[in-house]
Amino acid sequence: MKISILSTGTRARRTPAVVALGAVLALTATACGDDGSGAGGGKGAEGSGTGKITFWDNNGGIRTAVWKEIITDFEKANPDIDVEYVGIAATEYQSKVDTAIQGGGLPDVGGVTASMLAGFSAQGALEPLDGRLTESSLNGKLNKDMVESVKAAGGGDGTLYSVPSSANNGVLYYRTDLFEKAGLDEPTTWDAFYAAADKLTDKGKNAFGYTIRGGSGSIAQAFDAMYGQSGITSFWDAGKKTTVNDPKNVEALEKYAALYKKVTPAADVNNDFAKMTAQWDTGTIGMVNHNLGSYTDHVKALGTGKFRGIPQPVGPSGKRVQVSNPVDGLGLFKSSKNKEAAWKFIEFATSKEQNSRFNESAGQVPSNTEAADDAWIQKAEPTKLAAQALNDGSTTIVQLPYYLPDWNTLSKSESEPAFQKVLLGETSAKDFLDDLAEKLNAAQAEWIEQMG
Repeated sequence: MKISILSTGTRARRTPAVVALGAVLALTATACGDDGSGAGGGKGAEGSGTGKITFWDNNGGIRTAVWKEIITDFEKANPDIDVEYVGIAATEYQSKVDTAIQGGGLPDVGGVTASMLAGFSAQGALEPLDGRLTESSLNGKLNKDMVESVKAAGGGDGTLYSVPSSANNGVLYYRTDLFEKAGLDEPTTWDAFYAAADKLTDKGKNAFGYTIRGGSGSIAQAFDAMYGQSGITSFWDAGKKTTVNDPKNVEALEKYAALYKKVTPAADVNNDFAKMTAQWDTGTIGMVNHNLGSYTDHVKALGTGKFRGIPQPVGPSGKRVQVSNPVDGLGLFKSSKNKEAAWKFIEFATSKEQNSRFNESAGQVPSNTEAADDAWIQKAEPTKLAAQALNDGSTTIVQLPYYLPDWNTLSKSESEPAFQKVLLGETSAKDFLDDLAEKLNAAQAEWIEQMG
C-alpha cells in the first residue's frame, strides 16, 4: 500500500455549468497513477480483478489513519490486489476530480459525498452500481434511507452512483458544565438556544454563548437555523419555486445572523469548521453547531463529562426540521480499467466490520445495518441520539437540490461571501435570500426543462 497526502493552497471556483473549467492545479503523478485511470466518460474495463487500484480519500488527513487500517486488512484478504491510497483535503477534492475528469488521471475508487454526485455523474465519470449491488453480499444490508438519498442526489434518474458509507448528521454541542453553572436547561428548543446564548455571554471575560460559522461551509448551517425555526419541510413549494426566501425563513435568518458579535466572537465571520470547532474546544464558548464528525475531537479536548451532542433544536410545532444530514459514500469511476478489483474494495470497505470501524473512528452513523447495532454506538451518545432522531419519526430532513448542476456554485462560492455581508450588516437577510432564490428558481426551471 502506498500512501500519499495531497494539499493545495487554493480551491478552484466552479462555473455555473456542469463541467468545472475554472483555474485548476495539475495532479501529481502519484495522484494520477498509471494503472488504468483515464478521463471521465471513458468506458474502462472489468480487468482481471487483481493488480493495482488507486483510491482517493475525499477527507485526506482527517480520515487517513482509519483508511490505512481498512486497506491493510483488505490487502491481507486480497493479496493479489494492491491499493494505492491518495488522501486529498475535503476543501480541494471536488476541484481535483473535476480536473481529472477533463484531463485524465481519475482513480479507480473515490469518496463521493451526496453534494458531489450530480456533477460527477452528469459528466459521465461514475459507473452505475445498481446491478453490482443487487448481486453483492451488501444487497439488503445498507440503510434504505441512505441509499435513497444518494440516488436522489445523483441527477434525477434514480441511478445508484455511490455506495453510501455513513451519515454525518448535524448536531448541537453544548457545554454541560457551563449550562449547569448558569442554571440553564438543555437547549432542546430554539427558544432555549437563544436564551442560553444570551445568558452565557460575558465579553469582558471572553466568554460567549455561541460560535457561528461565517466562512467556508456556512450555508448549510444557516439553512439549518432557517428551516429549523420556520418549520418549512420542503426546499420547493408546489409551484416548483424555492422556499429559501419564504417570509418565515427570512425572519429566522435575521434572528440567527443577529447572533454575530452579540453572543459570538468577532473572528467568527471567517470561521470554517476547523476554526470553529477548535475555538469551541478551548472551553469558553457555550454552544456550537457541527456534525458528528467532530465528536472525537471534542472528547480529546474536553473529556466526556463537560459536553453533550444532541439533535438540532425543535421548532414551535414540536417537530425537528433540519438540513444537515450529509451522506458520504464510495464511487467507482467509469474510466477504471480494473473495475472488478475496485468493486471488491468497495464491498469490503462497506462490509459490517469495516463500515463499523470507519464510523466508530469518524463518529458517524454507519450505512451497513448490521454495523448499526454495534456496541460502540451505544457509547457514542451523539451518534446514538442522531440515529434515533432519524429513525423515530421526530425529524424531517429538507432535501437539498444536490442534483442541480449549479448547486455547489450557488451554495458555496457565491453564497458564502454574500452571507458574510449579512453577518456584517452590509446586506439584509431578505436581499440575500431573494437573490439566492432568483438564481435557484432559474436553475430549477432549466433542470426541469432538460429532464422533460
